[in-house]
Amino acid sequence: MPMYKAVGMPGSRLTRVTWMLEELGEPYEIVPCMPNDATISALNPSGKMPALIDCEFTLVDSAAIVSYLADRHAPETLTAPSGTRERALIESFVYFVQSEFEVPPWRKAQNRFVLPEALRRDVDDVVAYELGRAVGALEARLGGRAFAVGDRFTIADLMIGHAGAWVRGARLSIGSDAVNAYLDAILARPALARAREREAAAKAAQAAA
Repeated sequence: MPMYKAVGMPGSRLTRVTWMLEELGEPYEIVPCMPNDATISALNPSGKMPALIDCEFTLVDSAAIVSYLADRHAPETLTAPSGTRERALIESFVYFVQSEFEVPPWRKAQNRFVLPEALRRDVDDVVAYELGRAVGALEARLGGRAFAVGDRFTIADLMIGHAGAWVRGARLSIGSDAVNAYLDAILARPALARAREREAAAKAAQAAA
């Protein structure tokens, strides 16, 4: 039996969780569901995805899940010990993703198909402005390094990489050669390819059921 259940919609922030589990080599099962349906709402009152079920323990919010898994299975590699400066830098990048880098594609999605139609607005100019500032900040913070913190892949890179894939998927322009080169390398990781394959298979199985 898989130790973990990753609950959410394939292709969403669920991929942060499946990617992390693939990096760790931990067994897991994908439970596909849609936002606000009974499956996810029973785990998270907001109806938002993803969720991780670890036996009797349930955790929501993709960043919290990724951090929990890193602490549990790879505290010296995919993250760093709590209270260290390296850990603080990793967490700073994770928070940056949530507060700045993923905001533009999420704002675009909200106003295209998430919000009730009466509340949707044309926010393309705001999205372009916010993304330009976020990309500029990310380029400066990366400083030409191959990884966000230190000389190894960590959860900071996973979070940045997923948000970057989301930006690209929303057909938004990342106007930085350095950031694009960084994302190309991070998104080429075999664990991400395996996670996407697992999600596609789970989605197909659900559709066939």
